Amino acid sequence: MAILTVPNPNLEKIAIDSNYKRAKRVLDLAITLLLLVPLCLVCVMVAVMIRLDSKGAIFYRQKRVGLDGKEFYMYKFRSMVEHCDDAVHRAAITKFMSGEKLSTYKNVNDPRITRVGRFIRKTSLDELPQFLNVVRGEMSLVGPRPPLPYEVEHYRPQDWLRLSGKPGLTGGWQVYGRSQVPFEEMVQMDIAYLRRQSIWEDLKLILLTIPVMIQGRGGA
Repeated sequence: MAILTVPNPNLEKIAIDSNYKRAKRVLDLAITLLLLVPLCLVCVMVAVMIRLDSKGAIFYRQKRVGLDGKEFYMYKFRSMVEHCDDAVHRAAITKFMSGEKLSTYKNVNDPRITRVGRFIRKTSLDELPQFLNVVRGEMSLVGPRPPLPYEVEHYRPQDWLRLSGKPGLTGGWQVYGRSQVPFEEMVQMDIAYLRRQSIWEDLKLILLTIPVMIQGRGGA
């Protein structure tokens, strides 16, 4: 995959401690293996629901930007009808980056979203295939939200700091903010998280993600 060009080669970068990176990788693999059986069972059930609900592929892959601007394909369960125009999402991302909250444009009655899609989005079950990205080392269990390439094209120099670490399935934004937090605040949350480099905080955020999924807070 391609690597996006950093706007300034001398741009400041958050140095991630090597011991923390190793511990984080061990945590990623240990929890993924621990959850392997229940994850597989839930994934099979979701896959059957998607197949029965609408025509099209069960899985959906989307190009995202990860560590140091390296692009990768992120996997999700398909929650929308196939071949949707992304113009609406591009416009929404532009508004989000200009200061609006995600909640100002999320439409729960979007006709492009399938019936099963509304449920798996609300509960974040559509994101379960991203455990494959974790195993492959492209993502971590905890980290900044992985941005889209056309989002990164509009990054200011300080926004690139959030790409100093691997993107995550969950993180401070997903647990504490999500659709209620504007882009600038999300960036500051991610930068603060990357600078703390705490395994204990990673464990805390993983545990706090469980009630967020059950309650469906911020999902769309």
